[in-house]
Amino acid sequence: MSKLKEQMKADLQLNGFKPNTQRTYLREVSNFARYFDKSPEELGKEEVKEYLLHLMNDKKLSQGTFKSYVSGIKFLYNTTLNRQEVVQDIKYPKAKIKLPVVMDLSEIEALLAATDNIKHKAILMITYSAGLRISETSRLKITDIDSKRMMVRVEQGKGGRDRYTILAQTVLDHLRQYWRQYHPKEWLFEGQQNNAHISVSSIYQIFCEAKKHTGITKPASVHTLRHSFATHLIEAGTSLHHVQLLLGHRSPTTTTVYLHVSRLNLAQVVSPLDRKPDHIS
Repeated sequence: MSKLKEQMKADLQLNGFKPNTQRTYLREVSNFARYFDKSPEELGKEEVKEYLLHLMNDKKLSQGTFKSYVSGIKFLYNTTLNRQEVVQDIKYPKAKIKLPVVMDLSEIEALLAATDNIKHKAILMITYSAGLRISETSRLKITDIDSKRMMVRVEQGKGGRDRYTILAQTVLDHLRQYWRQYHPKEWLFEGQQNNAHISVSSIYQIFCEAKKHTGITKPASVHTLRHSFATHLIEAGTSLHHVQLLLGHRSPTTTTVYLHVSRLNLAQVVSPLDRKPDHIS
């Protein structure tokens, strides 16, 4: 398996997969081989189906994790082993349509007000106001803040794509206060180790601590700030196309989910109960 693993690793690199994805795919293919105690070269269509059913029915993996396993195995057979017939009938699980949790603007303001630490507040402010993913916030560099154009550069976001998003004046003012106090050198938000950026887990803890102090009971996470950013823009009349560009979505279909949680198109709709004749009350 070691030789096959090295070959697959090289194929992943040549196809431009990020290091984290490479590690995930390689680990999942190793688990597949370990399940049968054989090299994938000796396995075929029936074994792949048996293994995936095992993951689905016995392991009860989440949809995202299961899809990742499928992707790793399909890459192995499609690219590295060049045996497309093994996985040509294997489909990705049909995605469930789940509407994102969105926080009201008053809840965002409460979250920020509950954060006394100037660095922690800066992290939450820019994550919300620029619609960033938690990993994008953690890897921001000082040079990514363009105060002349009032933009934030996101380098190598999801899918390996660079993009620009907006920089709020309120955030810029706060970042200047933060810089005067902390003097970060390369990374905008430095971690505890030298020359390292803040970790994703640290940002998660910062959010959880702030949320706990606000008493917000919604099942909100750091990613909720990004969902809220997009929804609030749409409610303010920003076009779907511009929201798509700011979020870095490849397809506009991904962005349309925010139409379902926006109050923009529902504001004029009156419940039938509120239209009832007076004598019903």
